[in-house]
Amino acid sequence: MQFISLPPSTSQPPAGLIVCLHGWGSNAEDAASLAPFFNLPNYQFLFPNAPFPFPHSPTGRAWYDLRKENMYAGLGESQQLLIDWLLSLESSTGVPLSRTILTGFSQGGAMTLDVGLKLPLAGLVVISGYLHPDLVKTTKTDLPPTLIMHGRYDEVVPLPAALKTREVAESLGIAVEYHEFDMGHEIRPEMLNVLRNFVVNLMG
Repeated sequence: MQFISLPPSTSQPPAGLIVCLHGWGSNAEDAASLAPFFNLPNYQFLFPNAPFPFPHSPTGRAWYDLRKENMYAGLGESQQLLIDWLLSLESSTGVPLSRTILTGFSQGGAMTLDVGLKLPLAGLVVISGYLHPDLVKTTKTDLPPTLIMHGRYDEVVPLPAALKTREVAESLGIAVEYHEFDMGHEIRPEMLNVLRNFVVNLMG
């Protein structure tokens, strides 16, 4: 899997990993442009590129198809690719999954919750995300704490998607932190401030 890796800006070994999954039609470069605004200098950031080309732009990538005629095509392949890649990170970075936060925006947020529930991660962050229809019910009891953030005026993934995500996550016994913002389908600095606090409170 192709990805961008940004080491800690402190020249010390990373305190943890922050893995960021971009949305449908975006790419790793777009996501990596946000790195300076996270204000987590002790962490290593990883920005993977989704495996599939985006149908409407030569530079965009997709975790799976969202067009009606081909809905969810490629989802299974992306799930497995992400799981295998995340499992390989400890050997390449020296940081265990227990010190790794998986975060994603929109389609990347849906992938975060899906894949994140299958792995012993430190925490999950879902920004403007939604549930996959076949989200596996799990019997695991040590599911990672999850931060859910959403814009109240999101026209791409309307707010009820976030409410449903929170409801399902809580029904699985996940410790959920939930925030709404007066914004649309976007990422703003105030969201990244909340994300930073979530990471610091979780990881120290």
